[in-house]
Amino acid sequence: MKNENYSINTLTGKKYIIPLKGDKKKIDDFLSHHKGKKVIVVQGLGFVGAVMTLICSNALTEEYAVIGVDLANSNNYWKIASINEGVFPVVASDPKVEEFFQKTQSKGNLLATFDSYAYSVADVIIVDINLDVLKNSDFSKTLINYDVNLKPFEKGIETIGNNCKEDVLILVETTVPPGTCEKVAYPLIKECLLNRNLAIDKFKLGHSYERVMPGPNYIDSIQNFYRVYSGIDNNSALSVEKFLRTIISTENYPLTQLANTNATEMAKVLENSYRAMNIAFMVEWSRFAELADVNLYEVVSAIRMRPTHSNMMLPGIGVGGYCLTKDPLLASWAKQNLFDSSQPLKQSETSVKINDQMPLFAFNYLKENFKENLSGKKVLLLGVSYRSDISDTRYTPVEPFYDYLTSEGAKIYLHDPYVHLWEEKEVEVSSDLDQLLKEDLDILVFCTNHSEYINNESLIQSISNIKNKNNFIFDTVGVLNKNEINILKESHTVKAVGRGDL
Repeated sequence: MKNENYSINTLTGKKYIIPLKGDKKKIDDFLSHHKGKKVIVVQGLGFVGAVMTLICSNALTEEYAVIGVDLANSNNYWKIASINEGVFPVVASDPKVEEFFQKTQSKGNLLATFDSYAYSVADVIIVDINLDVLKNSDFSKTLINYDVNLKPFEKGIETIGNNCKEDVLILVETTVPPGTCEKVAYPLIKECLLNRNLAIDKFKLGHSYERVMPGPNYIDSIQNFYRVYSGIDNNSALSVEKFLRTIISTENYPLTQLANTNATEMAKVLENSYRAMNIAFMVEWSRFAELADVNLYEVVSAIRMRPTHSNMMLPGIGVGGYCLTKDPLLASWAKQNLFDSSQPLKQSETSVKINDQMPLFAFNYLKENFKENLSGKKVLLLGVSYRSDISDTRYTPVEPFYDYLTSEGAKIYLHDPYVHLWEEKEVEVSSDLDQLLKEDLDILVFCTNHSEYINNESLIQSISNIKNKNNFIFDTVGVLNKNEINILKESHTVKAVGRGDL
């Protein structure tokens, strides 16, 4: 899988040989069928960029020719090949994803490539590349050690600057440290254009962060949702607004302009930092509820009746995905490194540390209540993605939980209706739950609250009938309702995070 000469489709296992030549002719042939249309290039074909190509290909008020660009390496090339072969590279429970993709196939207005030549023909370039935080959660210390790696982002921006038109609109959607567009991207693009003897006062640079929610509302989280935007200058802001109005239902979801790119960059990381802190706040209350014989789900549900507290979080196995696990750190890093402050955002940093420990809390709770040596025990993990009804396993809290079990010598079985290959662990994941339940299991753990697990009478009956009676059933994400727990308790031991009443 790490071989530099080929790329493996993580959905199908198909192998693609990475080409050595560029795609210039393919791009020119594609554009010859779309003369007169503006060209949108999306940089990055991950969970945001891939779906963004569908939104642009199915724009509301204008017909675009859309090109998705990603790197020709072992991790990414399969996405390019898959799109061009008519198979969308992201599995989602939202039927609109496949519907939109089929529309692009009918119109023939979407091409994927690895060739940076695409940037030279673009009228609009949307930046949707990853920006990683390197962190080490040492639980013995007060705070975590971390650093922000801007180099891949800078390289992506530099590639654009070395190839783009001088009057292009560059729209950054990537979540970046506040100050990045102004202090990093803007001067870098100007430097590249100057080196090419092109004007530096014609290009437009804007920032409009995505609020993409993979799952049943994947498409709507982009096309039918509120947007915040800004520009590096007034002309840029106007260009961003004009473009966004062509792809977003702004009549129902009005756009919000902020004063500058620092403000929109801050809005995204503040938004996610608030949510991360909300989750971290509930961690200690989960431990309290477990000690006090209290059902914290019941308590929170009662509190949520009050409108001012309707967004109070619930207990869980941990925080995953690409946003909440790092965005508070992006903000704190920016304050210290781009704005020269000597003080970090301490509460935001601490929330990440607390959330990173949640899988360890869940594991310790399992060990304390199972009361047997885990070595050799057969454990079925139900769900490996970081949230319900998606295939995204990036930074899933199930990963450290899996590692803790493995370190104790447990034999792990995996089920997920959306994940077939757990790429980070390089292990296959079964979709045949009935077959897994026939194993001589000792422990079943609900790790992700997929729809397939919720209010599923057949599943509860199958678990009840497992040949090994008195299995340990552990619900870490609130899948099981009161009636299901009572049924399972007749033949098994049932425990749950935040459920001291059990």
